[in-house]
Amino acid sequence: MASPMRSLLTDPARYVQSFRLFLANSTEHQCMQEFMERQLPALIESIGNGKSTINILSVGGGAGEIDLLILSKVQARYPGVTINNNVIEPSADQIFKYKERVAETSNLENIKFTWHEETAYEYESRMNAEKKSKKWDFIHMIQMLYYVEDVPATIRYFHSLLEAQGKLLIILVSGTSGWETLWKKYSSSFPLNDLCSYISSGDIKRMLDSAGLKYQLHELPSHMDITSCFIEGNKDGELLLDFLTETCEFSKTAPPELKRQVMEELRKPECSEKKDGKVLFNNNLSVIVIEP
Repeated sequence: MASPMRSLLTDPARYVQSFRLFLANSTEHQCMQEFMERQLPALIESIGNGKSTINILSVGGGAGEIDLLILSKVQARYPGVTINNNVIEPSADQIFKYKERVAETSNLENIKFTWHEETAYEYESRMNAEKKSKKWDFIHMIQMLYYVEDVPATIRYFHSLLEAQGKLLIILVSGTSGWETLWKKYSSSFPLNDLCSYISSGDIKRMLDSAGLKYQLHELPSHMDITSCFIEGNKDGELLLDFLTETCEFSKTAPPELKRQVMEELRKPECSEKKDGKVLFNNNLSVIVIEP
């Protein structure tokens, strides 16, 4: 009998709902913001040296919150320089939110925004069809490599678009996170489809090492409060479980034994810690900065 379980990505509205709840319950954006404030300035120190225009490519830019923070750091380093910020983002809803955010933000006069409603693969195909290979001073892929079909090929392609002083910045879950533990153990039981792959910084490091690319690695401690997942019938808990397992309505459609095992796993120290009566899932991230 076919399993009633299906990928969370088959229901875009529920995916966005669970993703927003994940952001509200985790320190995901806070730890990224802290990184952008403290460590990004040194990393972009030389990307625009001697240039009158800086070209930035955001792959999977989402609703633009982190993008605008990155842009503010580039502006601070290169005051008055024109910035072309191109965004690749497949979700029309996210692009709409991004445009709203830009409209509400001041000091963006010298930044030209261009949005492409497409996936990274569609962008690559379009550029190849148009025989274009525009070079970029800074390319970033934040929490998006799970959604590409061929990760090494995607990294290779975007890496090939870097200018001589450019940088490619990747953020995704750490090989030391609860995600790594959960996915390595249960991904074969979740409704995997072509839309999502379970990878962590450990996998990316192996790819980069075998390709002989130079990179730096930074670890960002982060957690997510998943206490509500253990309250039977709690709506938020059910949405967070969907997000953790990438499964639509996981608590209603998963076989009882799988659900029991996953709930047990989530409580283990490899995945979470108990603190002040809360269950905090290890949401550690890695930042990988690749040289040209």
